Amino acid sequence: MKWRSLGPDRLCMEKSLTVLDSGPSGAAVNTVAVDSITPLHEACIQGQTQCVRLLLKAGAQVDARNIDGSTPLCDACAAGSLECVKLLLQYGAAVNPPLFTFSPLHEACMGGNLQCVQLMIDQGAFMEAHDCHYGTPLHVACARQHYDCAKALLNAGANVNAAKLHETALHHAAKTNSVGLIELLVEFGGNVYARDNLNKKPIHYTSLGSPPYLCLEFYENTPLSLQQISRVAVRRVLGTRAHEVVSKLGLPNRIITFLFYMPPPIIEV
Repeated sequence: MKWRSLGPDRLCMEKSLTVLDSGPSGAAVNTVAVDSITPLHEACIQGQTQCVRLLLKAGAQVDARNIDGSTPLCDACAAGSLECVKLLLQYGAAVNPPLFTFSPLHEACMGGNLQCVQLMIDQGAFMEAHDCHYGTPLHVACARQHYDCAKALLNAGANVNAAKLHETALHHAAKTNSVGLIELLVEFGGNVYARDNLNKKPIHYTSLGSPPYLCLEFYENTPLSLQQISRVAVRRVLGTRAHEVVSKLGLPNRIITFLFYMPPPIIEV
């Protein structure tokens, strides 16, 4: 049987029931098809929550690997299925499986699935893990122009200047002509002078006179304010512990919102 569940939930449920009735418990549910894909992989990539629940209850291997080394959690994050992700975590899915390709967090960033990104961060996903293509999850979010995912990573303490072959997230933002991402990365301390393995700065990947070019030119010629530099320094020291530490300092709300790049609180007159 081929486990390609492309139909609606009903079709997936029927296939799951067939699997559960076709052999000893835990055996048929882990049958692999082409490329070592299991029924659980298929159910997750399609976001079939009920199917995933049935398979897990029947003994499906929660961290089964396909030919690329991806686990069902990778597929659920790629599909943006928050419920499937939560189910897999309940059954002990590894948030940081030892992979040479995309991690679950990379997959969530690739698809721009913000809720999955945030959940993976909350579960302790490695934000500095490198894949074999882009680099860190932040590299992926910027290369795919997913602003909200990039901001979630940065607010959680991701290294804004992490590099793969000397290429930073800011290089990716420049290549995609994303002014919003360029501004975000620089505000978090992105180095506009960083050079990749081709000895190019981010500005070299933009067209002369274009909005991203002018944006990067401005930042190259205009240093951040002392206030902004102080925020970057505090965030760099605190790293991934920023939210935990700042919440215990008893700081005014206005300073807290500034440290976390949030809109200032509205003051009623």
